[in-house]
Amino acid sequence: MNPQEVKATPPSANPPASPTPSHKSAQRSRWVGSLVALVLVGLVGGAAWYLIQRSTSDPSQGSGRGPGGGRPMVTVGEATVRKAELPVIIDALGTVIPATTVTLRPQVSGMLAQVLFTEGQMVKKGQLLAQIDPRPFEQALMQAQGTRQRDEAQLENARLTLERYRTLLSQDSIARQDVDTQAALVKQLEGTAMTDKAQEGTARLNLGYTRLTAPATGRIGLRTVDAGNYVTSGDAAGIATITQVAPIDVQFAVPQDRVGDILAAQADSAALAVTALDRTRKAELDKGRFSTLDNLVDTTTGTVKAKARFENAAGALFPNQFVNVQLLLRNVPAVVVPVTAVRTGANGDYVYVISEDRKVSLRKVKRGQATVGLMAITEGLKEGERVVTEGGDRLQDGMAVQVPGAQGAQGARGPRAGASGPRSGASGPRGGGASGEGGQRRQRPAQNP
Repeated sequence: MNPQEVKATPPSANPPASPTPSHKSAQRSRWVGSLVALVLVGLVGGAAWYLIQRSTSDPSQGSGRGPGGGRPMVTVGEATVRKAELPVIIDALGTVIPATTVTLRPQVSGMLAQVLFTEGQMVKKGQLLAQIDPRPFEQALMQAQGTRQRDEAQLENARLTLERYRTLLSQDSIARQDVDTQAALVKQLEGTAMTDKAQEGTARLNLGYTRLTAPATGRIGLRTVDAGNYVTSGDAAGIATITQVAPIDVQFAVPQDRVGDILAAQADSAALAVTALDRTRKAELDKGRFSTLDNLVDTTTGTVKAKARFENAAGALFPNQFVNVQLLLRNVPAVVVPVTAVRTGANGDYVYVISEDRKVSLRKVKRGQATVGLMAITEGLKEGERVVTEGGDRLQDGMAVQVPGAQGAQGARGPRAGASGPRSGASGPRGGGASGEGGQRRQRPAQNP
């Protein structure tokens, strides 16, 4: 045979070689890894089964089940239906306005000599606040007085002459024309004297205007003119502004549909109570009385302006301040529930009523007047019944519920009953874990060749 043909023989013609030790070790490692993975999967499944059984047996660990382990129980808030005096209130947004606002303006022109007030000071009616230089007005008054005295002296002389003329006329010693002329001169001088008195009064009045006094009681604002400046009677800004803050008014608007209710309430009670609240509606600023309604409806807003007066003894109300107003019309007795208990569905308003066995039933109701927290029920509920206030979105008719008081009572007993669960359940993992490790120990010898 040719040697070249022997070398070309394929290797597959050679007999199979025996497995080497390294190949056996690789097969054993893969087999052990598969067995460990199966054991781990079993342990995870056992732990999951234990947690599911524990949450089912212990209500405190799950969402809660109803009696017999049926439909899950929902924890809800409850309230008792009761009777109360429900106030009928009109809420509105109002503006505090002073009862009196006066701008202190000079009535005569002159040099402002003194400013006798402090900005923001409380002043009383008639109190001297500023002084204009009075000397020019004193001179004008003296001039008017001199003119009056001169004209009065001429009038007195003319009267004496008239008396003499009348005596001579009775004696037929003077012409009647002279007497009539003298009588006309007396009347002319009387008119002149009257004019002089008026001019003297004007000068005296102008002299009094140099003293600027408070026309009303209130708080004076910031001054616009300092002492030493020349002021005029035509100055629109004035010297300062005085606002009366005690008492003070609040002006607000009410819907035109409530005008009839207000008029009826005024007929029943002479004084309607009004409360002023701050912006957050939490703090009460003052209590007052309703004053009056305006005489027409604002067609742009459909409201009517109203006004209430407050004593404002504490000074909590400030001019031009925005406040929330509550006008109390009357108090009506009613069966009331919290506002959160009443719900609205496709068939109208309804509530969930809690029975003695802690099951809820849907009941239709009719609502009445309402406040911020309470609502009157005119039909559908009786005093003493319990209704759901929170958690009603998850309820269905006939569902069992938990209330906070009953849940707390169960929680007080829960640790003693549930404490045995972890102890008995703890033996399961230990037992299962021991058996699992034993199973591995029993199988490990079989893995070795």
